[in-house]
Amino acid sequence: MIKKIAVLGAGTMGHGIAETFAMFGYPVNLFETSEKMRNSVKDIIRAELDFAAENGLIEKSEVNGILDNITLYDDLKSAVEDVDYVIEATPEIIELKQSLFKEIDGYCKKETIFASNTSSLALNEMMKTVSEDRKEKMMVCHWYNPAHLMPIAELSFFGNMKEETFKEVEKLYNNVGKQTVKVLKDVPGLVANRIQQGVAREVFSLIEMGVALPEDIDKALKFGPAFRYATTGQLEVADMGGLDIWCTVGDNLLSVMDNRKEANPILRQKVSEGKLGLKSGEGFFEYPAEKISDIKNDFNKKLIIQLKTSKNYI
Repeated sequence: MIKKIAVLGAGTMGHGIAETFAMFGYPVNLFETSEKMRNSVKDIIRAELDFAAENGLIEKSEVNGILDNITLYDDLKSAVEDVDYVIEATPEIIELKQSLFKEIDGYCKKETIFASNTSSLALNEMMKTVSEDRKEKMMVCHWYNPAHLMPIAELSFFGNMKEETFKEVEKLYNNVGKQTVKVLKDVPGLVANRIQQGVAREVFSLIEMGVALPEDIDKALKFGPAFRYATTGQLEVADMGGLDIWCTVGDNLLSVMDNRKEANPILRQKVSEGKLGLKSGEGFFEYPAEKISDIKNDFNKKLIIQLKTSKNYI
């Protein structure tokens, strides 16, 4: 049984993962090499928890207890030696992850399960440096950002681990409110990111062709396909509409839709112009500096509303 957890890396994903486990009562060791990040990360988490309380996701009285469930470490051995489950959320550099897993393999209990938050690096490559026994207890557990609000978790089952080990991790994620996706084959992007990229490719293509303005393309997605997708998966939608209809429409549309295998030129142009989106103040839309905080809060507030509503869809 998984009772104690270590999260390696306190950045955007790592702190959110630690925050989630702590919200559901798990003691979490949060390892971070940067002193600056260690000094600031609990303030970041507190602000997120306060916002969650203001919007009815948790009780205000719970905030301090959740923070107390998180212990910060700058020493890797101390952070992982007594835990049952370790998940890393470090930069997507294969050599870094291989070195990290090799090191903690020597520190952890033989029963400890290892996980990576990656969706782009191959599990077989990441576990090359660990012992043969540990390979049977190693997996990908991919979260979506923001980790404490997005309910999905993709869990790998690639043939290297026993079903009972997978079930143990699946139970852990169910215990913290995640809807788990069992991924059977190690492909880049896993499941959700590949679906997202498929949608994004066509959206960027529509912008490139000048078919509609950015705000209208987003509106078409939000109040068209995405409105159904919030409650019903694509395969359910296809079944409900009729597979014969989907077959016909596919024959009519797919040959004239974007099928390129690289990022859209309009994205490269935006990047070259320094228009990176919210973080630079402009992307497809403009974001005045004085409004960025409100824009972020509005985005997270919508996610909280959707998270609470989504319980009706399960």
